[in-house]
Amino acid sequence: MNSQKSTETTTETSRETTTETSRELFERAKRSLAGGISSSARLTSNGPDPYPLYMQSGSGARIRDVDGNEYVDFLLSYGSAILGHAAPVVTRALSAVLASGTMFGTCNVPEVELAELICASVPCADLVRYANSGSEAVQGAVRAARGFTGRSRILKFEGHYHGWVDTLAISNRPTAEQLGPYERPASVPHSPGIPAGVVDDVVSCPWNDPDVLRAVLDAHRGEIAAVICEPIVANNACTMPVPGYLQALREECTRRGIVLIFDEVCTGFRSGPGGAQDLFGVIPDLAVYSKALGGGLPIAAFAGREEFMAPVAEGRVKHGGTYNGSPLCATAALVTLRELVDPAVTKRIDDTGRQIMEAVRRASVDHRVPCAVQGIGSMFQVVFSPDGAPTRHYRDTLRLDGGRYDAFRYELLRRGVHTNAYGLACWFVSSATTEDDIGLTCAAIDEAFATLA
Repeated sequence: MNSQKSTETTTETSRETTTETSRELFERAKRSLAGGISSSARLTSNGPDPYPLYMQSGSGARIRDVDGNEYVDFLLSYGSAILGHAAPVVTRALSAVLASGTMFGTCNVPEVELAELICASVPCADLVRYANSGSEAVQGAVRAARGFTGRSRILKFEGHYHGWVDTLAISNRPTAEQLGPYERPASVPHSPGIPAGVVDDVVSCPWNDPDVLRAVLDAHRGEIAAVICEPIVANNACTMPVPGYLQALREECTRRGIVLIFDEVCTGFRSGPGGAQDLFGVIPDLAVYSKALGGGLPIAAFAGREEFMAPVAEGRVKHGGTYNGSPLCATAALVTLRELVDPAVTKRIDDTGRQIMEAVRRASVDHRVPCAVQGIGSMFQVVFSPDGAPTRHYRDTLRLDGGRYDAFRYELLRRGVHTNAYGLACWFVSSATTEDDIGLTCAAIDEAFATLA
């Protein structure tokens, strides 16, 4: 796994490593950073070692830590680096912007060109507004929906993640004791510090059950401004929608005058230029984007049909941000999307992911370790359910073998494959993944499963 050995044959994937510098940096960081980290999601461990890894550089699909260990990266900054790390097409474009000014707090040309490309690619997008993170863009879409309908309550689904801000940080990861009845789930704040009034404005519902959805909507008739969902639940182990569920969701929202919002922060431009709405043939009223949109730089957007975006366009619903659509970030997004609208690029990403998914399924059978591989080629997860069945909704995740996932992840890490430390997240695939990367990864998967048997 050491960088100078990265060209060795893929059959020699198990290597001893040292991450002592990461340990030292974490001890140092705890003296100045709250908890030693800049995001709660980074409070991870390196297998049995109680500290996160510190990365120093990346190129293509590979990253290197401060001790010189090299990994094929399937975290990809939570899916953001879709063209790979330090993608030449992006770095060239950004070099020119760095030399001419990164932001002015004024309108600029790249933001217009980017909006035109989004509108040409995304089925629901008549108009676009920018933000700087998925959390901000979700807030913008929710405010637009409330402004349009005059209602305040939002329906979300258990286990779906829509950012860390108060607005929808509800029922992201409730415990079994907190869930409440299946037909009438409790709305559970994700963290202390979220006001009760915010919690009361969010109605929770189980995913993938049309009958319960209709019953919950009936119980709150005339109150719901919007229904929001991750069409592929990236933050719930890549749980897929059951056939017909998104169509039922669309029909119920239309019939009841409720705004349907797709949170495509993870699926947007990763599942194809049109995102999940194009993949499943279900068009929401509003959609939210980030991650792959920026190709590794911080930019987000919410977009939608003209009638739903009109209150924002006319200034009746307020939305702003000093950094929104800066030339630097808009240029990175524009260059990235120009690559992703090429069908050959998205096909390469999907084909790569499907090879790796198949390697997991094959290893599962060969070593008799039950698991499910769920998602699509560009984003998927491995879940260790007792019977090898995929998850259908959040409550299914409570029966998964988290300890086995942790062991699997650590064995991959030892063999030079870097994935999300959290078992309910995703593997993300980049367009920069090479045949050598795939070979190393598939060999590591087989060896890791052998240790789990």
